[in-house]
Amino acid sequence: GFAALDAIPGMVWAQMIATWTMMEAANQDQYKAPWGMNQNGMGDSPAEFKGDFRNGALDFGWDKLSAESKMRKRAIELNNGRAAQMGILGL
Repeated sequence: GFAALDAIPGMVWAQMIATWTMMEAANQDQYKAPWGMNQNGMGDSPAEFKGDFRNGALDFGWDKLSAESKMRKRAIELNNGRAAQMGILGL
């Protein structure tokens, strides 16, 4: 249970926080700085929304969908992620 959290060494906590920080930094839109200002000379971001990591190599027809269909599919994906989190929490 939660009592086991006290048994985790401090360096393990530091390693977990460092890993989470690096994962968040790696998943930022590389065209923008984390504070939202374009300071790298790469031009405007091609991302349509946060988390849009399409690079032009794969095209599954996303650009051909209507705005309503895109929002529906994003909502479905978000709910699937939430369900997966609840499933792993139940283990």
